[in-house]
Amino acid sequence: MSQRSDRFQVEISVGDHVVDVRAAGEIDIATVGSFRAALWAAPARPVLRLDLSGVRMLSAAGVRALVAAHLRIRARGGELLLVDPDPVVHRVLRATGLHRVMLVVESAPAAELIPA
Repeated sequence: MSQRSDRFQVEISVGDHVVDVRAAGEIDIATVGSFRAALWAAPARPVLRLDLSGVRMLSAAGVRALVAAHLRIRARGGELLLVDPDPVVHRVLRATGLHRVMLVVESAPAAELIPA
C-alpha cells in the first residue's frame, strides 16, 4: 500500500509481526493528513517500524502525529520504532524530547548484514 503527493510519499508493507512504514519528503501541516492516515491504516502488529530516513522536515504537526501514533500503538500493546531519522529530523526528536519517549534506532548497513 502506498500514497504519493508532490511533497510526501509513504509506503506500507505488512509482515506477521512487523508493519514497515517508509515515509519520504516533508511532514508538515499540508502533508500530515496523509502521514496520519497511513499510520492509522497500518494493521495492528506487535511492532510498527517507521523509516524516517527519507523525511527531510518534521514540523510540529508531524510531531503531534507521531505522539498520537505512539499512544495508539502502546494502548494496543505494541511498540513504535523510529528508524534512521534524517539528521534534521533527529534534531527535532531531540529538541522535543521524543527520543526519550520513543525508541530511535539506526539500521545496520547492508555490509554488516552479510556474514564474512
